[in-house]
Formats: sequence, structure tokens, C-alpha cells
Amino acid sequence: MDPCPFARLIVESLALKLPHQATKPAGPGVHPSTTPCFCKLSIKNFPSQTALLPLCSSPGDSPPDSATSSAGFHLDSIALRRIKAAGKPVTLRVSVYTGRMGRTCGVTNGKLLGRVNVNVDLSGAEFRPGVFQSGWLKLGSEKEENKPSSSARLHAVVRSEPEPRYVFQFGGEPECSPVVFQIQGNIRQPVFSCKFSADRNARSRSLPSDFTINSSSRNRGWMRTFSGERERPGRERKGWMVTIHDLSGSPVAAASMITPFVPSPGSDRVWRSNPGAWLILRPHGVSVSSWKPWGRLEAWRERGPVDGLGYKFEVLSENANGPTTGIPIAEATMNVKKGGQFCIDSRLPVAALTQRSPVKGFVMVSTVEGEGKVSKPVVQVGAQHVTCMADAALFIALSAAIDLSMDACRLFSHKLRKEFSHDEQEFFS
Repeated sequence: MDPCPFARLIVESLALKLPHQATKPAGPGVHPSTTPCFCKLSIKNFPSQTALLPLCSSPGDSPPDSATSSAGFHLDSIALRRIKAAGKPVTLRVSVYTGRMGRTCGVTNGKLLGRVNVNVDLSGAEFRPGVFQSGWLKLGSEKEENKPSSSARLHAVVRSEPEPRYVFQFGGEPECSPVVFQIQGNIRQPVFSCKFSADRNARSRSLPSDFTINSSSRNRGWMRTFSGERERPGRERKGWMVTIHDLSGSPVAAASMITPFVPSPGSDRVWRSNPGAWLILRPHGVSVSSWKPWGRLEAWRERGPVDGLGYKFEVLSENANGPTTGIPIAEATMNVKKGGQFCIDSRLPVAALTQRSPVKGFVMVSTVEGEGKVSKPVVQVGAQHVTCMADAALFIALSAAIDLSMDACRLFSHKLRKEFSHDEQEFFS
């Protein structure tokens, strides 16, 4: 099982030196602060990135006293081949703006202060790291944009590093118990099979009968759910489970819905104050039906300008002298209509939730289709996080859980497909 070549273009240590008058408000409601500016980073044929720019007060050419980073650019094998075929460096353009970050009616907010271009030679980036810029750059010129910005300077470090990844794709929707393929270029090789089950009439049938979890985990409330006031006929989605098997048929990972998805009182949606939850499980001991929790995923339905699926994922850590604890490593919202990506990456702001996070760099990304669309998730996993097939299976189970959460968080006034329950009352509010 070999990984696919990937590389990452990293733009970090971003900071700005401005003349004093440039920090004045750029318009109504925009006020000076430690980050009154932002930048837009763009490369041809890639989605643009934005990042805040803190102001720097360090003297001379000293490194900035505070800095930020962008999300960076991910280069898969197709992009790397395209760049190699072009036979020339690509241009990273950094456009710096003063004022509010964002867009209104398709127009970028803020005033353009200037631009800088950095030539980036990405040939061989999948094999070796490279540094293309490190230090201060003069921001634009009086000729460019007719703006006097000669006294403004941008600090940036632009570098690349190899980031090999294993790539998998579900052969069908997770609830249809599909085969999972590993993708290597044009080769698709089956490596896992999924078994989905849904039994809302059983109190805990989503877990094996001899499921084991330590008592401290129970005390945290991770196993609450299959009793009490939350069980209201026809107003909950529970009992879902996906078990991942290797080619020999042995179970190597699972995702089990441990907290039912129920609508908040007086509504037909799952609110953040009362989310549903999954445990991501790995085999434990010699018994094929004994499991150990590896991670916990919460999901809910966000309501705002854009209807969204909110989620929070934490890895579970057992302490020798204390209870099992959860360390959050990913939290975000994706568009319910358009779908999006579930991502664990310590270099993303939404992932850097705690200093205790064990995540270093890129971990995984999984595609999630919008509500009502056919979903065959594509999962990429950083090669450094996979030492055996069972490691990869955990991420496959996690991607199935976030994909199924799109259905679990569907408004309770809507009908679900028959695979999700044997009880017709589940389909309606």
C-alpha cells in the first residue's frame, strides 16, 4: 500500500510594516487594531487564500514580533504533473489590503495597498523541501496601482514540503455498505468493506454485545443515550453503526452512534446545544467484538445566513492516573446544500483548538456531498499517520460518520431513505 505523491506550498510568518497614516480606518466601521490589514494569496488554477496581517514594530530587518500563516496550497499528483509540464516556475501573488476582510456583492472589501509576486519552482516538490522566500519584501510601487506604498513592507516565508498521502474512495454511499478502494493514479484496488446497520428499536444494538469501555468514559457521559427522555418515538435517529472490515473479513474499525440525533424542543432540527455523537472505535483484545474508543465526533445543524452542518472531533486519551480525556482537534461548519470537506490539519485555524493537541501538520481530509446528493466520500490521509491498514481504517470510519451526520442532521420534517431504519415512524416528524 503505497502513498500518492502530494506537496504543500506553505505561506507563513506573514506580517506588515506600514507608515503610521496607513493604519487609519479604511471606511465606516473599520478601526485600527493589531490586524487592520489582510492579504489575498493567489496562484493560477488554484482557489485563492486569505490571511490576516498583523502589524510589525520590530526594528530594521528583524523578524516580525507577531505573524500569521495562510491555509496554504495542496498540490496533488495531477497538479504536480501540470506544473512539471509547463516547465517554468509558478507565480504566487500576494495582494495586501487595508480594512475589513471579506466580500460584498462579489467585490473585495478593504482598499488595495499593493502587491508582491514570488516565483515558486515546484519541480520535484513531492520529493524534497524548498524555500523560495524568507524575509521582507517591498510592497508594490508608486507605478503599481498608482499608490505610494514604497514605505510598506511585507514579511513572508514561502516554502514547500513533500506531503505524501494515502487516497481512498467509497464505492457507494456509506449507508449502502460499499467497498472502499485505494486510489493510486488510475489504479483502484479494493482494500476495505463497510457494513452499515441501523436498528432504532434496540437500546444499544449499535455496539457489539460485549462492547468494552472503561468506567471513566462512562462517567464522562459518552455512553449516555439509550434511555431517558431523549427517546421519543419517531423523533430520534439512533442505532446507526458502520463497521470497517479488511479483505479477510476481520473488523478493523467502526463508527457507532452513541448519542441519538434528536430535534430540540419546538423545532425540527438538531441544535448545537444538544448534538448527536459518534464514537470511532478500534479493536481491543483478542475478541473480535471488543472495541476501544479512539475518537468522538459531535454533529449538529447550524442556523444562520447559510444553513450548515456543524461538527467537532476530539481524540480520546487515556491517562494512567486519571479518566479518559478528549482533546479537540477539529471544529468547523460546512454548507448543508453544497457540502464541503471535513479536515484535520493543525495548520488550519479551526484545527488549532488546544495547545495539548497531538496533531502535527496534515492528518486527513474527506469530501462530504450536500444534503440529498449521492455521496461517495474521497478520503486522503497523511502517510505519517498510517503504519498499518488498521490505522487507515480509523479514518475511513471517521469519514463515514461525518458523511452520515449530514443525513442524521436532516430536518425531521424530511424523509430519510429506507436504509437508515426499519421503522417507518423514523421518517417523519
